[in-house]
Amino acid sequence: MEQKSKIKPALLVIDIQNFSLKFIPDADKEAALTMINLYIDMFRKHKFPVIRIYHVSEKHGLKEGTEDFEFTKSAAITSQDPIIIKTYPDSFYKTDLDKLLKEKGCNTLFLCGLSSVGCVLATWMGAFNHDYKAFLVKDAIMSHKKDYTTNIEIMFDAAGYDMIEFILENAE
Repeated sequence: MEQKSKIKPALLVIDIQNFSLKFIPDADKEAALTMINLYIDMFRKHKFPVIRIYHVSEKHGLKEGTEDFEFTKSAAITSQDPIIIKTYPDSFYKTDLDKLLKEKGCNTLFLCGLSSVGCVLATWMGAFNHDYKAFLVKDAIMSHKKDYTTNIEIMFDAAGYDMIEFILENAE
């Protein structure tokens, strides 16, 4: 009988950069950022990694060192949270994300941020291509249209607060 591995989670906080947040309706942005901060605090409380993922794009003038590149100041991130910088929607593609997660012993990923129909969804698919169990985080993803986000949460069975809290309380 095959022995199952213990859950070793990480939270991926994707593209909550000033540039991208300009395209999100204010009410959706405020609600999602509140939930993202709640999950960041939850992961820290249980001593699991929070990984920041940033997008760069010369086409859109999104460059490191600019205000548009930075995460919103309201995000509860710290300088100790590892950073991955990507140029493609899938955060695994041509980055060291897989290497970082393996170094930290993570096998289960929770994804939040932008965009539910873009980079978050592409990273969710990429996670499966790298043999991770991955979950979208309900109420902590967003896109330029709330209906799109709601549909993604339903279609991909986004994980809610109680389930995530239970998993973290019982993970190693």
